[in-house]
Amino acid sequence: MKATTIDGKAIAAKVRAELKERAATFAATAGRKVGLAVILVGENPASKIYVRNKVTACEEAGIVSSAYHLPADTPECKVTELIEQLNADKHTDGILVQLPLPEHMDEKRVLSHISPRKDVDGFHAVNAGNLLLGNGCLAACTPQGCIELIKSTGVRIAGKHAVVVGRSNIVGKPMAMLLLQNDATVTVAHSKTADLKSITRQADILVVAVGKKEFITGDMIKPDAVVIDVGMNRVDGKLYGDVAFEQAADIASFITPVPGGVGPMTIAMLLSNTVTAAEQHA
Repeated sequence: MKATTIDGKAIAAKVRAELKERAATFAATAGRKVGLAVILVGENPASKIYVRNKVTACEEAGIVSSAYHLPADTPECKVTELIEQLNADKHTDGILVQLPLPEHMDEKRVLSHISPRKDVDGFHAVNAGNLLLGNGCLAACTPQGCIELIKSTGVRIAGKHAVVVGRSNIVGKPMAMLLLQNDATVTVAHSKTADLKSITRQADILVVAVGKKEFITGDMIKPDAVVIDVGMNRVDGKLYGDVAFEQAADIASFITPVPGGVGPMTIAMLLSNTVTAAEQHA
């Protein structure tokens, strides 16, 4: 039997509808709307599309979005100065710096200037540290979205063996922490893992975030596993995931498509973090 495709668009739409109500409640109580500032440096085509999608999503949710588009040759100090201004702005609840930044900028240094309470991407060291410690924090958006997608299947995370393929600070590491918080037994695999296939075939829940087209094939998947494909690989104008979808769908019980799986949830969780940030510091 073919795996059930997890409809990220439908789940994200439900989340965004709930967020719209929360944003309206906040506006009625605080006397102002939730505010998100998005900083884009340069002319990266994909980044411009991502920013436009985020601005549109904010408008639909009743969140005020302010986009700051700076030239690619902007000095790093000018970007950090803008961030500090937004940190002090009472109408700005969340700050997002669209990555990647131009090569002359140090991404970690730039992101470190964002106030942890306005770090809606969940990338700041303070938020990453709180996630590790199990404290309340603004967690990375894509891993949060993945957790919601897994829960939508009705499969219980507690007690399951979850394998995360990829160890990035944006997805792999925070994904592992969130799975641990949900009482899974977690293995993190990566490019240096020996006999990767033997590891992935143990996974009741398999989350793949390696950035390689169809890297995980059907023979690497445990029967009836839940497969979450974070990959977004554009080849010859077409999007592919990190998982060979058709092969995996013959083995897994649930699987996310690319596109239409994790992507919509990432933006929904960004909005969720923004509303949460506003509610916590009203």
